[in-house]
Amino acid sequence: MREKGKMMQTAVLAVLRNHRRAVSAYELLRKFRRTRPALAPTTIYRALAALAERGQVHRVESLNAFVACRQEEEDHVSILSICDDCGAVEESVAPDLLAELSRVAGQSGFAVRRHVVEIHGRCASCSREVHP
Repeated sequence: MREKGKMMQTAVLAVLRNHRRAVSAYELLRKFRRTRPALAPTTIYRALAALAERGQVHRVESLNAFVACRQEEEDHVSILSICDDCGAVEESVAPDLLAELSRVAGQSGFAVRRHVVEIHGRCASCSREVHP
């Protein structure tokens, strides 16, 4: 069972790395069902959960979808810039942001478990199309 789980995680991660935009669990399921018709949604969700736990994927909360992590650093806060036109997701890192977010939240006694920073707007490519 474990081996199948690892294989699915590898396959899911490969698909996410090949997309510029966030991909939902059900989009992944549809893709894999072409070759594995009996695949259950829980298999995809387990793979995504394991990948997220290891920091290999990010859940894009506002889209209820996932992107592959593009950063090598283990403990980082990723800023996900999401294009509302084409759906592209770019990942950036701000090294001092984690400490500052934790400090601000901690002022009220809030214990931070994780940070999710998402910015919506228009990517450079879509901006050029609108304003050449």
